[in-house]
Amino acid sequence: MTMRILAAALSVFVATALVPDPVTAADATKKRVPYYASISASRARMRTGPARTYPASWLYQRQDLPIKVVAIFKEWRKVADPDGTEGWMQANLLSGTRTAIVHGAGPVEMREKPVSSAKLLWRAAPGVVGRLSQCGNGWCRMDVKGQAGFVAVGGLWGVEAGEVLP
Repeated sequence: MTMRILAAALSVFVATALVPDPVTAADATKKRVPYYASISASRARMRTGPARTYPASWLYQRQDLPIKVVAIFKEWRKVADPDGTEGWMQANLLSGTRTAIVHGAGPVEMREKPVSSAKLLWRAAPGVVGRLSQCGNGWCRMDVKGQAGFVAVGGLWGVEAGEVLP
């Protein structure tokens, strides 16, 4: 009898542990737009509308490319890419991982510390994508496949000038 009670209690515990927290699930779809995210899939289609029945307008083959989510409809996100192209992507193709792409005519300098007088570590050419962390005061730490440094946000697309990231 004790074994049955223990088994019943364990099954109730497991069942409640597997059910997603409705508050957390609701918050994920009610994130305030616009916000930045990145493409998590190695191949992601942008569509003209929020369903698979809409034609694909672009095929992205660049994992970690930053995008801006501008609208939400069920499991679909209306996104803008760094060139300003807008369309719809399934949410499961996107990640909350913050990335940025170098934009502008020339390379950006990646420095040892978030000040322009700090030691120059690397230069990143336009089009280079890196993962962001430690953003504040107009600088972000950017990691490009293990080569990291602080970059002034003015040379990046995927982060706002006054944004702070942990």
